Amino acid sequence: MKPLILITNDDGYRSEGLQLLMRLAIEVGEVVVVAPERNASGLSHSFTANRPLRVRTVEERENLHIYACDGTPVDCVKLGQDYFCPRQPDLMLSGINHGSNSSINVLYSGTMGAVIEAAVSGLKAVGFSLVETGRPFGLSPAVPYVRHVIRYALDHELPPHTCLNVNIPVTDDGKLHGLKVCRQSHAEWQDSYERRIDPHGIPYYWLAGRFVCDDLAPDTDQYALGQGYVSVVPTTTDFTAFNHLSTLRPIECQAL
Repeated sequence: MKPLILITNDDGYRSEGLQLLMRLAIEVGEVVVVAPERNASGLSHSFTANRPLRVRTVEERENLHIYACDGTPVDCVKLGQDYFCPRQPDLMLSGINHGSNSSINVLYSGTMGAVIEAAVSGLKAVGFSLVETGRPFGLSPAVPYVRHVIRYALDHELPPHTCLNVNIPVTDDGKLHGLKVCRQSHAEWQDSYERRIDPHGIPYYWLAGRFVCDDLAPDTDQYALGQGYVSVVPTTTDFTAFNHLSTLRPIECQAL
């Protein structure tokens, strides 16, 4: 029996990145796609609880079933696993996102929100993102690396509640130099809001921002991407800062 692979994204089911990921997955398995009806970028781990979800069938054929959902990427994973997959998926994939999800971006990403949700429920899960910079760049250089990671994930176990965040850089010569396992760089978005006035005289606010990263140590994802390497960051669902548990012990007390 072929492995069952569940796929979603946050760019919508029509996106070029999802179409490529789907084609690579179907080389090795039976594929069920449950993806957002429209762009759902930046929704992180949000899910829908205040209204019903609607799902429509896009395509059904041997080894491939595609469904479009009017919810979030996390909704797609929950629905896909619970209702649209004929059995427990062997692997869950998300992407290929059009935009970076390296470093702090993992917190905001709908692509990685879906992956983390899958890891919470015990699935092996991988998110793929293309670090677009505005320069012309096709997806073809990413193909052997995406294929390599998919096959690795199918053949190997991941630690419990751990998923993979894979980012693919854009290089000046269009060539990738390899793949490195990294830690997440420490960085931040320095946000700003531009105040404007609409034609009715009512103010509105438009989010802007600047990505700032001073953590470019050789073991980080940002360094690897800057050197033309695909970065792979093992990402856990456990947010505990284990290194600081002991420093907080003095706060412990009996009932107040």
